[in-house]
Amino acid sequence: MNFLAHAVLSFDEPEILFGQMISDFVKGSRRFSYPPMIGHGIMLHRHIDSFTDAHDTTRRARDLFRPVYRLYSGAFVDISFDHFVATDNREFGPRSLFTFSQQVYSHLDRLTDMMPAGFAGMYPYMKKDNWLLGYAEPEGIYRSFRGLVQRSAYMTDSKPAAELFEKHFVELRACYEAFWPELKAFAREESDRYRF
Repeated sequence: MNFLAHAVLSFDEPEILFGQMISDFVKGSRRFSYPPMIGHGIMLHRHIDSFTDAHDTTRRARDLFRPVYRLYSGAFVDISFDHFVATDNREFGPRSLFTFSQQVYSHLDRLTDMMPAGFAGMYPYMKKDNWLLGYAEPEGIYRSFRGLVQRSAYMTDSKPAAELFEKHFVELRACYEAFWPELKAFAREESDRYRF
């Protein structure tokens, strides 16, 4: 899953949120250098990713991108699913996605001194351009696709990703609708384990 999904699946726990957001930038046992709840957030992120990668529904979604993007197909699905999270009216209740995104940045701002270098270098752009809010609009998704391609040594063109996203929009949304409740229940159960 991508940034917005991990933020939502932190269930309003600031340290879990921080751990989830930095997890991809914390290698191996470095998680033990963080306070316990942040370490739990790092591990929750990894468990969510493992659950996602092994799920039949996300495999079907990856197959839609696989002919063009092969091993990177999962990353394009993750970004696509953030669009569906962003536009899922059930997720934010009385607060808006904008309000939620500002709360996320506020929590992260309190811990900037603990950010690993890779995330610290990216975070100002995430906040300035409000990536979390941007996932609600197709252009925000396409910008994320472009960023993914630019960071890769093996991909050169994000245009096919945008075309595949549009072509398979209904199928991708159906995959999200089938998968998200299961993922949310799994993440809640994993998260609850860290509270005791």
